[in-house]
Amino acid sequence: MAVKAIEQVTRTEQEAKRRRDAAAAESKQRILAAQRDAQRLLDGARAKADADVRSMMAQAEAEAGRLGQKVLEQAARQGEEMKRSARNRLEQAAQLIVERVVNR
Repeated sequence: MAVKAIEQVTRTEQEAKRRRDAAAAESKQRILAAQRDAQRLLDGARAKADADVRSMMAQAEAEAGRLGQKVLEQAARQGEEMKRSARNRLEQAAQLIVERVVNR
């Protein structure tokens, strides 16, 4: 009977060790699967963030282009106004010189 009990304890210990090993192996597999899933999610998030950044940069560049064009157009208008003003003053200055020369 003692031999049977020892054999039963040995079988029970072996079964417990087999279950522990199986549980450890399953845990490792679950961890690996979770890590793969996390990496996949991270890669997806990075790809989306990259796409969002590219989109925002394109929008910012387009807006900067529009603003730059407006600034150039405004500068051109101001330049034309300055030319007209300078021409008017040039004519006035010429008349003033002629008047002074004639009046001497």
